[in-house]
Amino acid sequence: MHRPLTAPLSPLSALTPRSAFPALVVATALSAVLTGCSGTAEAARDTHAPTAPTGVTATAGSASTVHVMWSAAADDRGVTGYTVYSEGRKVKDLPAGALMTDVVGLAPATPHTFTVRARDAAGNVSPDSLAVTATTPAATAEDRTPPTRPTALRATAAGPGEATLGWRPARDDTRVTAYDVYQAGSRVHTVPGTDTTARLTHLRPATAYTFTVRARDAAENSSPDSAPADLTTPAAPGARPDTAPTAVTAKATRGALTLTWTPPRTGGAPVKEHQLHLNGRFATTIVWGAEPPPGPVTYTLTVPATPGVRYVLTLRARLPDGTWGDFSAPCTVVTV
Repeated sequence: MHRPLTAPLSPLSALTPRSAFPALVVATALSAVLTGCSGTAEAARDTHAPTAPTGVTATAGSASTVHVMWSAAADDRGVTGYTVYSEGRKVKDLPAGALMTDVVGLAPATPHTFTVRARDAAGNVSPDSLAVTATTPAATAEDRTPPTRPTALRATAAGPGEATLGWRPARDDTRVTAYDVYQAGSRVHTVPGTDTTARLTHLRPATAYTFTVRARDAAENSSPDSAPADLTTPAAPGARPDTAPTAVTAKATRGALTLTWTPPRTGGAPVKEHQLHLNGRFATTIVWGAEPPPGPVTYTLTVPATPGVRYVLTLRARLPDGTWGDFSAPCTVVTV
């Protein structure tokens, strides 16, 4: 029997008497004030600038757009953001988590030079990165025809944190100027239109990914997505044993997806609870009210009866110690 998971009672409200809340709030507020003052004082004494960003690349994606990427800089207190410059003129301010951006509104058929600087909370700014140059292609008038989709996409793990993608080239009535790599609907990489491979870094070990690729031309027309390529990165050396569900399959019927999988072996109590994610987002929790069935298990999820919708499904189990295990390898299904 399947039943929806009800929201658990907040541990604070369940265990803390009401009379304790005023003191708790005052203490928390005081702690926040003291922490803020301490942080401000420390930031004021911070005179060390971050290192210059490395690994900067620039790829012309269209007649007016260049995609700039870089590797994270280092700082003794922590980098808080990056600034991108074109010919010495500031064009983008970005938060610390952003390691790529599109610079738009550029002149066609022109070489453009870019540098990147890092900054910290005290306002210290790194030296310029090494300069990189990309030449935008000439503009094509009235080009409204997108490239064909890239085909035969394949993904290969190159270690716990890296992957290599390869595909067959797309076709265009003018020419393909760039290929954009997407993961769970978000662009994560861009390579020139002459390349049919991409190397992705900074991935998480023992994690399931689904990648697609789009081709783009000089007029910013993008192709449809390629067929997806699924990949699970290997675990890091010395990591805990794999705790992901295995043998995940899915079958689409009108208005429903039926999943089958094998829960992980934990060496202890049986696994009674799983989380299901669709396209990288939490969808539902599956709970067995009694002893779960041995071996493979099955669950049917209701979805809109719209044909041609692609779903990428992943599962993870709640382990006997109460923690969530690893995600399964992704399984892709298209509604009928």
